[in-house]
Amino acid sequence: MNASFGIDHPLLATHDIEGLRDRLISLGFNMTAIGKHPWGTSTSLAMFDGCLLEIMGIYDETLIDEVPAGEFRFGRHVFEHLQQHEGVALSALHSTDSVKDAATAQEAGFTVSGHLEFGRDVTLPDGRADRTKTTLALLPDLDFPRLSFFLCQQHRPELIYVREWLEHPNTVDGIDGVTILAKAAQHETLKAKLTGIYGNASSLNGGFSVQTANGQISVLIRDAIEAEFGKLPSNVAGTESPSIVAMDLVYHNAKTFEAWIKKSGMDVKTTASGRYVTQPEDTANVMLRFGADLV
Repeated sequence: MNASFGIDHPLLATHDIEGLRDRLISLGFNMTAIGKHPWGTSTSLAMFDGCLLEIMGIYDETLIDEVPAGEFRFGRHVFEHLQQHEGVALSALHSTDSVKDAATAQEAGFTVSGHLEFGRDVTLPDGRADRTKTTLALLPDLDFPRLSFFLCQQHRPELIYVREWLEHPNTVDGIDGVTILAKAAQHETLKAKLTGIYGNASSLNGGFSVQTANGQISVLIRDAIEAEFGKLPSNVAGTESPSIVAMDLVYHNAKTFEAWIKKSGMDVKTTASGRYVTQPEDTANVMLRFGADLV
């Protein structure tokens, strides 16, 4: 399970949610049906124990200013980033108490714009109907908007982390980290912000990392990222604002996972570290890197 401020789910914003969902299903993920938020975004999820992979599109541009949290408008934020390019528009951090955690974030220097509450209808595997309850605390970053965060508290986790929904044919069972592309001159600012929540940073070749309750956040320059993952898309590599360009996920059965790679027909390559990684154009400009779960 996850804990407060652990990586919960970066939002992969895409112009083609149906196509991306189909590609992830072909890679062996158990994706939910496409749902809708009241602020105009559409969503599909691959759920794990305490975190999830979420892809998001825009289904109604007329709703993107609905349900604001202070000055922050969730739908507009995603919409405006999609006008630039696909990719992670903002990221959820796990929360067990959104009010307390928001206060902690504010003390660490984050801006808290407000809270959103919403729910969605679910049908459980035994046929029972129920409704989730979720509170978001929005932490927009005006300087680095693609590194905006929000705290996500599930008040009824038993309706989210359902055993049957957590099982994926490819045996992927969770998130193990994210990688942020940032220019060297931006590293000290990002380090000060992240260590305010996570404590000391560890040095990496080309950057640094912090450890969360659910995986590592790495901040690296372009050369270091491309040495491991391969070439970044030009519209991502050339942007001034830092952004998440890769996610790490773990699987527990290498043979099964490799079989799904072959079955999918997707161009999944091997990285310098020996892990598998998707081509960015197949996964909304965000490379998904897969490795064995050693726990």
